Amino acid sequence: MSLFYESDGARLAYVDTGAGLPVVFLHPTPVDRSFWSPLIARLPGVRAIAPDLRGHGASELGDGLPVGRFVSVPDAPAITMDRLAADILALLDHLHLEKAVFIGCSIGGYVLLELWRRAPERMLGLGFLCSKPQPDPGPACEKRAVTIAMARAGKKEELFDGMVKSSIGAAAQAALPEIVAELRAHMTLTAEALVATQAGLATRPDSVQTAATIRVPLLAVAGGQDLAVATEDLRALLAANAPRVDYTYLAEAGHFAAYEQPDVVAELVRNWLRHFQEK
Repeated sequence: MSLFYESDGARLAYVDTGAGLPVVFLHPTPVDRSFWSPLIARLPGVRAIAPDLRGHGASELGDGLPVGRFVSVPDAPAITMDRLAADILALLDHLHLEKAVFIGCSIGGYVLLELWRRAPERMLGLGFLCSKPQPDPGPACEKRAVTIAMARAGKKEELFDGMVKSSIGAAAQAALPEIVAELRAHMTLTAEALVATQAGLATRPDSVQTAATIRVPLLAVAGGQDLAVATEDLRALLAANAPRVDYTYLAEAGHFAAYEQPDVVAELVRNWLRHFQEK
């Protein structure tokens, strides 16, 4: 069942389950917080807090999003990483949580980097699952502009059909074909929210220098079949924080590795969380 809080006038949804070490899970787009359900079910001793990011799942998009940030589509409103980070800080305040561990996949990881810039004192550790510190290169921005045009042309469902297949690794699609339909069912953004999310992703800041300032334990997981985040994209994160990073490369995982291989990823997360549970 969804719980709700408010941030900048928008009603945002989350779940708060279990007891123990507080861990905040930030899902990838265009799915919702249910992305984390298989992983959370395998993490005993954790207080799992999983919000629906703004515009996703049961969370409202809200009003007043900035326009003009994405030069390729200057009239597109943008859900910026700064706005999403502010939403998560509002959730911590709502829950009266001073500190927590954070795990993010894809856009969720980008939000973690913004959170580190804004409130490092509230972060016990950061887990990056199929995410990276670099901004979008030119071709990726061009692709987002095309996605926005298609969403505005009423082709949202066609876009989601493509996104789900490109986000799940080939090995998982062959072995567990049912997860394609499962994740596709949780791609429920409106066309307006899809446009705003793509504009926000296209204009996210370069966080390579931010990554170099992280001074808490890190978890990094890369998928060998990830078409969105190449293993090389994690080099800046790993090079700057090598003594503090628990890094794993999953050869047969795609962009949605945590959903594709929940048993494997849960073991990685459980081992990493001992950094905090044993203190």
